[in-house]
Amino acid sequence: MSDTPGQNGQQGQRDEAHEPVPTPAAAPEPAPTPEQAQTASTLFAESMAGAARRAGFGAATEGEPISGQALLKAMGGIRGLIEAVLPGLVFLVTYTLTIDPSTDVTSDPIGTLLPSLVAPLVIGVIFVALRAITRQTTTPALGGLVGTAISVALALFSGKPSDFFLVGLWTNAGYGAALLISVLVRWPLIGVAVGFLMGDGIAWRLDASKRRVLTILTLCWTGLFLGRLAVQLPLYLANNVELLASMKLLMGIPLYAPLLVVSWLMVRSVYRKADAADAL
Repeated sequence: MSDTPGQNGQQGQRDEAHEPVPTPAAAPEPAPTPEQAQTASTLFAESMAGAARRAGFGAATEGEPISGQALLKAMGGIRGLIEAVLPGLVFLVTYTLTIDPSTDVTSDPIGTLLPSLVAPLVIGVIFVALRAITRQTTTPALGGLVGTAISVALALFSGKPSDFFLVGLWTNAGYGAALLISVLVRWPLIGVAVGFLMGDGIAWRLDASKRRVLTILTLCWTGLFLGRLAVQLPLYLANNVELLASMKLLMGIPLYAPLLVVSWLMVRSVYRKADAADAL
């Protein structure tokens, strides 16, 4: 039996009611304005220049002769050196004095490791308090305290005293890998940071001499981080805590300071030559 016209009209209305309503296409995101692009570029340049200053490259922009005083200032002064070295030294001394080599540390990690782990943590708290009392910036000391606290937590959680140095191993691996990759893709990170620090931006990539020197410099810093990892990782895996702590101290400031001086000399040399060539 055929449908009546009325039935056909009602059926058509029902079909229309169930048809999906087309949604309007999303409007394309507006392109960044020149002002926004300029702001992002400025922020990136400032962050890279700031990273170079924090690494100690700030003295390379100064015309003063390189001296022990300039090197000490770049590493944060006497206080900065003490804050960098003392926690690890305190851990080494306390661990050596309190741990019997024949003791099974994993059987009672808290009771056994607590003195040697709490000691550097207390030192870190004192550093933060001293900076706050003398109204100096607490950021460096707070960063060190957070790092020490994480190291203490890792060692207590695992029951392995060597895990106190795990953060340092990961840091060396991360920095070393990032620097090496940057060289392989021909954007050496030391060059990027120093370029913005010197007000050169990325123009150094068009200068063969600057590009070569800054690439070599990036490889030198890559060697520092990966060299530390190559020496300290086997000691960590062997759970040789005393030697691991000693090598961390010996491969810290004693290697960092001379490489920083070499970096200053190389940066100043290549930029001095470029300035002289531009003046001709």
